Amino acid sequence: MDDLNAERIESLKAGICGALSLSLAFSVMTLLHLFLAQQFPAVAIWQTPTLINLLFSGGVAFLSGFLFGITYRYIIRQDENSHLQEGAVLSFGLVRGLAQVDIGLKWENTFWSLGFLCIESLLLFAFARFALDLAIYRQWVKSAR
Repeated sequence: MDDLNAERIESLKAGICGALSLSLAFSVMTLLHLFLAQQFPAVAIWQTPTLINLLFSGGVAFLSGFLFGITYRYIIRQDENSHLQEGAVLSFGLVRGLAQVDIGLKWENTFWSLGFLCIESLLLFAFARFALDLAIYRQWVKSAR
């Protein structure tokens, strides 16, 4: 029973690490959007229009990061296979990015902005992977057995 509780705690720590790192990356991307929208009006479509939308998007990013952290810990276990690590980032990033593209296709017909959303999602999860790898390397989070 103690092993099970220890695994749950490590999964919770991995989830929190993933959630915080993805939220941080999301915040940086949002600030970058604001800056770019002021400099280049064509980029203004990437901005989150209202505070409620921003809070909702931030909450989704937090939850996505939490789920990614837990899943990533179990995907990599103690294996050094880079394909597993990259595949986790690619799968989570594509699911998030393509969901945004699917919604965007119903409302806009802007190919480049939709592609940008997909790439942005991949970058967000790549940052979360980096943070989780660092946490595992420093033994703040133990990899799954």
